[in-house]
Amino acid sequence: MGQKKKALKATLQSQQVRLKKKQKAVQAAEAAEVKGKRKGKGKAPPLRPTIPFTPTDKILLIGEGNFSFAHALVIDPPPSLEHLPPSNIVATAYDSEQECYDKYPEARSIVDKLRERGVEVLFGVDATRLEKCGPLKARRFDRVVWNFPHAGKGITDQDRNILSNQMLILGFLRSVVNCLVEGPVPTPDLPRKRKKPVDDDDDDDEVVIDNASDEDMGASTSSTAHCTRGKVLITLRNVPPYSIWDVPRLAKTPPKPTSLGTPPNPNYKLLQSFVFHRNIWKGYEHRMTKGERAHGQGTTGEGGEDRTWVFCLKD
Repeated sequence: MGQKKKALKATLQSQQVRLKKKQKAVQAAEAAEVKGKRKGKGKAPPLRPTIPFTPTDKILLIGEGNFSFAHALVIDPPPSLEHLPPSNIVATAYDSEQECYDKYPEARSIVDKLRERGVEVLFGVDATRLEKCGPLKARRFDRVVWNFPHAGKGITDQDRNILSNQMLILGFLRSVVNCLVEGPVPTPDLPRKRKKPVDDDDDDDEVVIDNASDEDMGASTSSTAHCTRGKVLITLRNVPPYSIWDVPRLAKTPPKPTSLGTPPNPNYKLLQSFVFHRNIWKGYEHRMTKGERAHGQGTTGEGGEDRTWVFCLKD
């Protein structure tokens, strides 16, 4: 078993090296593109923020922290989600209820409001063992959302920290399978495709839509929303060290399991990615897994943008 663990670690570390080289090439290409745009005339109009839900979706929120995203989704949602029933939402946290309130004092009043509106709030939910959560058994969701996942182990060595979080993501992607609505692969008719970097060695032919607007997504009018399989949405800061986790590759081509007792990870299809605009979710605030220490003076994650990756299970 020790050899297998070493093999997985070697696989993930080689992946990190490859991604770091790729990021340097991407940054150089982006700098050249920005320079070229400055020489051009005029500017393209900004895209409207993407709202990746419909008013009829059944939504499972993972790792909610202080539940401020659930609050934004229910109490003061964007206009296209005004008719989303609160009873369609299940909001979960990894901590016990008391641990949650100790870490995030504001969470108590938020949870009270959510429960008053009819949102199901669950505590002690491990994202890598969703099948062990009684209230979630035999239930399926159109969207399973995890904003800013993090193992929260406080590992100072960056490589070990990255490996820890990659294992967390792999566990979640393996566990969430039975929570997703079954159906055909979604085929959104969207106008913009993200250009792959020249050194992107993906060999699949999937179409990745980048920065599609709410209007393009058909968020409030899609007639096929419940005819397709459920989607997994993972949001991270698109800068190192988070980008080195390489979530798209972990989902699409996961490494082989390290022990006989661990089932292989499923393969996912990357449907799209888009900028996650925190300002459209009123009252939402990203809180770190260590609670009040979120207000420290750390600089991790500065620069870049928040980006959401949308996946569904691959045939």
